[in-house]
Amino acid sequence: MKHVKFIALIVAAAGMTAGSAALAKGFGHHGPKMSFEEIDTDGSGEVTKAEIQAMKDAHFAKADANGDGKLSLEEMQARAQERAGERAAQMLERFDKDGDGALSKDEMPQPRRAGRMFDRMDADGSGGISKEEFEEARARHGGKRWHGQGDEAEQN
Repeated sequence: MKHVKFIALIVAAAGMTAGSAALAKGFGHHGPKMSFEEIDTDGSGEVTKAEIQAMKDAHFAKADANGDGKLSLEEMQARAQERAGERAAQMLERFDKDGDGALSKDEMPQPRRAGRMFDRMDADGSGGISKEEFEEARARHGGKRWHGQGDEAEQN
């Protein structure tokens, strides 16, 4: 039960910041391509707090499958799965260069800064990252967990 409350708290916090995120880079199923005109539903030339709230309410209602005004763990997971499916379909459409309906290893997108990040972490230029270099880089990034770290890193 504590997990459900924690997840609900995260969803609520995300909803509070959704307005600025929507203006910055799109929102919901429209993603980063959402236009100003889509947000400015009354066509006034300005996005109001009411328009942002209406957009947030619509997205909440879409996730609230049973209409009880609450998001259960199952509803949040279902919406997350739906959004993941939408993102995967968009990714396939964008990166499937040969049009075969699948992404090969060569078609997979590469992080723009992956090589530069490695080079910055390899402070001594040895071609490898020592534990000290790794810990120093992690400290510079506020001790955040990085993709690929296991439980050992979470315990530190």
